[in-house]
Amino acid sequence: MNLLYIFLMAPENGGGGLGAFLPLILIIAVFYLFFIRPQMKKQKDLRKFRENLRKGDKIITIGGIHGKIVEEQEKTFTIEVEGGNRLRIERSAVAMDGASEQLGDKR
Repeated sequence: MNLLYIFLMAPENGGGGLGAFLPLILIIAVFYLFFIRPQMKKQKDLRKFRENLRKGDKIITIGGIHGKIVEEQEKTFTIEVEGGNRLRIERSAVAMDGASEQLGDKR
């Protein structure tokens, strides 16, 4: 007899065996593959993006403020917005690269 067949076979007295845990294992695997793993990859990419930002880069904050980095500190940026005003923001407040927004404006 095949070993897998023996494990999946439920005993005749109503016991579970490995076959009872198989649906639970499959549900956990699906959640990991479709929800947890992609979210972890997205967070890793965002962290790497924020670490690679340098002076002169155009950014958009989580709040929707567009600006250019004029000063870089360890945990914060100073950005210049329209009108020459300067704002100090946390690195974690950067949502995306402003260059991608510029591509959408050209018609």
